[in-house]
Amino acid sequence: MATKRDYYDVLGVPKNASDDDLKKAYRRLAAKFHPDRHQGEEAKKAEEKFKEAKEAYEMLSDATKRTAYDQFGHAGVDPSMGGMGRGGGPEGFGGFAEAFGDIFGDIFGGGGGRGRGAGGQQVYRGNDLSYAMEITLEEAALGKETQIRVPSWETCDTCHGSGAKPGTSAKTCTTCNGSGTVHMRQGFFSIQQTCPHCRGTGKIIPEPCPSCHGAGRLKKHKTLEVKIPAGINEGMRIRSAGNGEPGTNGGPPGDLYIEIRVRQHEIFERDGDDLHCTVPVGLTTAALGGAIEVPTLGGSKAEIELPEGTQHGKTFRLRGKGIKGLRASYPGDLYCHVSVETPVKLTEHQRKLLKELDESFRKGGERHSPNAKSWADRVKDLFK
Repeated sequence: MATKRDYYDVLGVPKNASDDDLKKAYRRLAAKFHPDRHQGEEAKKAEEKFKEAKEAYEMLSDATKRTAYDQFGHAGVDPSMGGMGRGGGPEGFGGFAEAFGDIFGDIFGGGGGRGRGAGGQQVYRGNDLSYAMEITLEEAALGKETQIRVPSWETCDTCHGSGAKPGTSAKTCTTCNGSGTVHMRQGFFSIQQTCPHCRGTGKIIPEPCPSCHGAGRLKKHKTLEVKIPAGINEGMRIRSAGNGEPGTNGGPPGDLYIEIRVRQHEIFERDGDDLHCTVPVGLTTAALGGAIEVPTLGGSKAEIELPEGTQHGKTFRLRGKGIKGLRASYPGDLYCHVSVETPVKLTEHQRKLLKELDESFRKGGERHSPNAKSWADRVKDLFK
């Protein structure tokens, strides 16, 4: 049996080192020799160094154990010789987590949806997935049924879900003894964290399966039927329970959230349950008035009666021609904004007619253009 090295030599500190010196030395060694930072044969050697440094720190960071070690050496803390021994319960990882638990907590996280399985391993709920779906304004208003393809995970046929290369098997994690968690002590409190070595699985796979690379499952795709409810709006989400990523150690799967994106419409713009559209109107039609047809989102047409002398920007409201929202008891309205068009590309004859018409308007004065007269008066007042 190999002789254990002196704990102080392992950490590279003097025997009168303070608690802070011990912690700094251990952190440096743990970061240097952590198995996840090495591969192949180098990983095995690094793991032994990592375990040696962890054991040394666990003993020297405990005041009682350190006193026993200083007096009797390894015999004072070897359980087979009646010494203090290494704690087998939560306290066994006290020094390790106290020095490095905060760092591992940041890297690997605690995660939500945790529980404990029948085998004592930490159970984690799977991550939620997000799927962006673009639909038309008509589909948002009327609803639709469609299909989408999303990622799914199936058990690997090569390793049958074990994650290990055929002919080999996973081994119990020596850091957490298969529990998937380690414990950190802060004063009177003992806090549980995910094991940084096995990532909470409780197992280490020396030879991963070549097909799934140790995951035990392969990423595939599946087709889901999705029903888009009538009245849904931009930015809303539809939840598909259980269609997210699978959980860990038998944990429940996450959910799939379908995020709605509504494509810009050529005519209509939505504002809540109301719709807005711009209606171009010819100059003569605006001046003389009359009935015009406007489209609605449903495909039918509605009629607006323009009064004589309709001005640019005039808005007409059609009740109930908007969208019936998800939680609305009745549909919104359609607002039609008049845009009076000025004639372009005139012929000489049309120019002549317009000039004659303009002269006629000028003779009529403010009777034909009350807004122009009011504006001219305000301009005069401004320069007085």
